[in-house]
Amino acid sequence: MPRSRLMETPDMLESFHHVALIVSDYERSKRFYTEVLGLAVIAETHRAARHSWKLDLQIPGGGQLELFSFPEPPARPNQPEACGLRHLAFQVADMDAAIARLTCLDVAVEPVRIDPLTAARFTFFKDPDGLPIELYELAQS
Repeated sequence: MPRSRLMETPDMLESFHHVALIVSDYERSKRFYTEVLGLAVIAETHRAARHSWKLDLQIPGGGQLELFSFPEPPARPNQPEACGLRHLAFQVADMDAAIARLTCLDVAVEPVRIDPLTAARFTFFKDPDGLPIELYELAQS
């Protein structure tokens, strides 16, 4: 296809589909993402030839989170931050209620901050492998 024709069709992407995470302890991460964060299971697949599990989780509002297990994956580099995926961010309607749920389930949550560009409230906590997860509450108008 000529380059000029490619430039005429900028809507190549239709929507966000998924984020894939490799986890060190499949059962621990499955519990965290389903029971703590409340994501619904779409499908769970054991891949015996790869000694691996794959868990597809539904993200409210669209898209999926895929958890993969592999034997002895290397640890995630946290400090200094490495190139690649930095964190997951989920929008919440009520930051205080979300934080109360997490702390009730013994998840350590950072203090709430205000985004200086949007005036939205946000905070971070970590998944069982140390991946930062952000909660983002749109600013009230």
